[in-house]
Amino acid sequence: MMLLSRRSVLALAAVVDIAIHARPQPVAAKLLAGRLGLPPRHLETLLQALVRADILKGVRGPRGGYELARERRRISAAEVVRAVAVDEPEEEKTENVFIETIIHPIVSRAGEAFLGDLEGVTIDDICREAGEKKVLHDEAAKPDFTI
Repeated sequence: MMLLSRRSVLALAAVVDIAIHARPQPVAAKLLAGRLGLPPRHLETLLQALVRADILKGVRGPRGGYELARERRRISAAEVVRAVAVDEPEEEKTENVFIETIIHPIVSRAGEAFLGDLEGVTIDDICREAGEKKVLHDEAAKPDFTI
């Protein structure tokens, strides 16, 4: 069972990808979208939410793109999830008293406990795990000849 929305998972993947690939220059949204298998327009709203949350920094210009706004050890996975959850539509209220007074509070507490656990996971932790498993690093060596 997946506890995070697809948007939250993509946000975490994007931030980790940028943390790994943003040296010596920012990561272009087009390259990032290609690595994540998404159309660039779909990813742009997600990236802008992360910029507004001071997780990413947008760099303008021909060699522009995105880079981390802070050190990767100072960004928690929960912070990334919360940043993109702000833009997600809220669930509709039901007229059912049982759901509103019993079920929603239980699920809400469980969600907060889950996010509390994610507070202890940093982007640096995820990058190190990706490095140990040799994931994402090989793609940085491929040249991009798009114009």
